[in-house]
Amino acid sequence: MTASKTLRELTGMGHTPTTIGQSALILIDCQNTYRQGIMRLEGVEHALADCQSLLQRFRDAGRPVIHIQHNAGVGSPYDITAPIGAIADPVAPRDGEPVVVKAYPSSFEKTNLHELLQGYGVTDLTIAGFMTHVCVNSTARAAFNHGYRPTVVASATATRALPNPTGGVIAAQTLHEATLAGLQDIFAVVVSRPDDVAA
Repeated sequence: MTASKTLRELTGMGHTPTTIGQSALILIDCQNTYRQGIMRLEGVEHALADCQSLLQRFRDAGRPVIHIQHNAGVGSPYDITAPIGAIADPVAPRDGEPVVVKAYPSSFEKTNLHELLQGYGVTDLTIAGFMTHVCVNSTARAAFNHGYRPTVVASATATRALPNPTGGVIAAQTLHEATLAGLQDIFAVVVSRPDDVAA
């Protein structure tokens, strides 16, 4: 089977990733939620380490970093008042790094993310975090619709296996790759690893 050309190729947008020097880093839902218990993701620790690598490089370059934290209320796996919903220690925010709390998959929905990015004067975004098929997917699509140029770092995101509506199970890696392929078609540039985002 031969792959089709992406819409990015057909429309001339291409697949050139952003750079650290021209983008802001958006770390989505890097919460303990995904490191333990019922919501633990496949490959989460490796992905979190790549998030940490990206974070350090953006900090070293003095570039904007925005942390996203999902809040689904007290007692949920996304309880931001409890350790389970806290942002994981390896990527914990520093003073001066804003934390945007959201209640929807898109980090733009009913938050001040767009206003923060306008204040930084950036139009390019580097996106990483969790989960690939939900909040990373929704945020990258919303970023595109808001006029931003998102680059998603594949190894710095992860997901989990899901029931297949037509029977069986969709493996986490299959879902991860299919989601990234859908984003790469038009909504975002997708790169394999943190090092693919140059300085």
